[in-house]
Amino acid sequence: MGAGEPRVMVIGAERAPVVVIDDFFSDPGYLIDCAAACTFGPVVNNLYPGVRAPAPESYVRAVVGRVAPLVYEVFGLTGLTGRTCDFSLVTTRPEQLQLLQAFPHFDSTDTGRLAVLHYLCPPAMGGTSFYRHRSTGYESITGDRREPYLERLGAELKASGPIERTYVNGDTPLFERIGIVDAEHNRLVIYRSVTLHSGNIGRDFEFDSDPRKGRLTLNTFLHFQGESG
Repeated sequence: MGAGEPRVMVIGAERAPVVVIDDFFSDPGYLIDCAAACTFGPVVNNLYPGVRAPAPESYVRAVVGRVAPLVYEVFGLTGLTGRTCDFSLVTTRPEQLQLLQAFPHFDSTDTGRLAVLHYLCPPAMGGTSFYRHRSTGYESITGDRREPYLERLGAELKASGPIERTYVNGDTPLFERIGIVDAEHNRLVIYRSVTLHSGNIGRDFEFDSDPRKGRLTLNTFLHFQGESG
């Protein structure tokens, strides 16, 4: 592991913590080599707009060991019950997006689940932004918010007519950007999976499926029993 010191951002009215660690891995080139040797495939039952491949188990163990103290300190979570980890590449062009992929999304309604995003690409590939749904004020979608949020969003989409299939990258009539983490090579970001967010995919984005050239990230999801105390 690298020696970067964690920084904690607090975003939005809900004061959601986001942890940023630079120079996270001591040899990011090794991880890129691993990705280049993988066979990537389409994502099943997930709205990720691209392809994925399993990450090395040694990397997953290293991530868990490094972030476990932060998880307790910053998010108040204990009792790791599961984890998944994949290399990911954004390869879906705007005109091929599903409707929900053109909006900020949440990964889960479980407050005991964390997303750990590790950039293995240069800044030009775009970072990650966090959003507030304007009409509900929601910045995160928990179990009790899911149905009212989806109902309101559905009504707004019906009233607005056809939606341009493009990646959200800033304020829109329905969503307000409330925070941003820029992409930096070997930067790690941790946030709750309930948080509304989206990758910053610009209109001039290069949709490259080569791990050495595209928007390569490592996406880890950690599942915890619940909050401590």
